[in-house]
Amino acid sequence: MSDPVRGEVWWVDLGIAGKVRPVAVVSAPWGDDDFALVAAVPHTTSEHRSQYSLAMRVDGLKEGSFNLQGLAPVPLAKFIRRITTLRADEMAQLDAALKCWLALS
Repeated sequence: MSDPVRGEVWWVDLGIAGKVRPVAVVSAPWGDDDFALVAAVPHTTSEHRSQYSLAMRVDGLKEGSFNLQGLAPVPLAKFIRRITTLRADEMAQLDAALKCWLALS
């Protein structure tokens, strides 16, 4: 299995009641001196009306949204399988929404 790369969507075991769900990888690659952690934003099919929930139609996923407030570091060992890769415009939307949530813009 190759390592998750920024912009990819993977099935991940988040350990929440044994739930496996899709996540979008948003972190940069790590080096030998870094922890093997990947910053990931979970995707949910539950309807949320939060300002920090990004509804987005992504190939390979059921209709739903990315829960920006669920941004978390995930150990590499929890990644199961790659689902798809976000298009450049989809990643730009996710980046803009994350900047808003983290007050970076």
